[in-house]
Amino acid sequence: MMLKAEIFSEVVKNTPLISIDLIVKNSDDKILLGKRVNEPAQDFWFVPGGRIFKDENLDEAFSRICQSELGISLAKKESDFYGLYEHFYTNNVFSDEFSTHYIVLAHQVHLNSVSQVNEQHEVYRWFGVNELLERDDVHQYTKNYFNKEDR
Repeated sequence: MMLKAEIFSEVVKNTPLISIDLIVKNSDDKILLGKRVNEPAQDFWFVPGGRIFKDENLDEAFSRICQSELGISLAKKESDFYGLYEHFYTNNVFSDEFSTHYIVLAHQVHLNSVSQVNEQHEVYRWFGVNELLERDDVHQYTKNYFNKEDR
């Protein structure tokens, strides 16, 4: 269930959000990243993903997020669980007045193309792991998926 902005703002202000991040790898071992349009992490390259809605089970959330972020229908069983992560931001999608806290269920999928860019990303691009680790415009939380000490 999608919440109205004023209600969602209160949720972000007072609770952690649970989300799914998608580590999308192609046959060349490159990783798909999107350039973020919204806060938090605006203007950074980040893996696709999204939050889980209330009363939405994990399988439904995974399929919905894949459809909205990648334009493709995938079932969670077609992915590999990558790990559990936490993301802490000093701001949020609404303002800099309070923080955002995510509990992230990361999953890896293998695809060679995606069919769409959505309202969260202005463009998608494939990156080699070494390249994304070296770039200042790739968000640290994305880099953490590929740093051996964070795995």
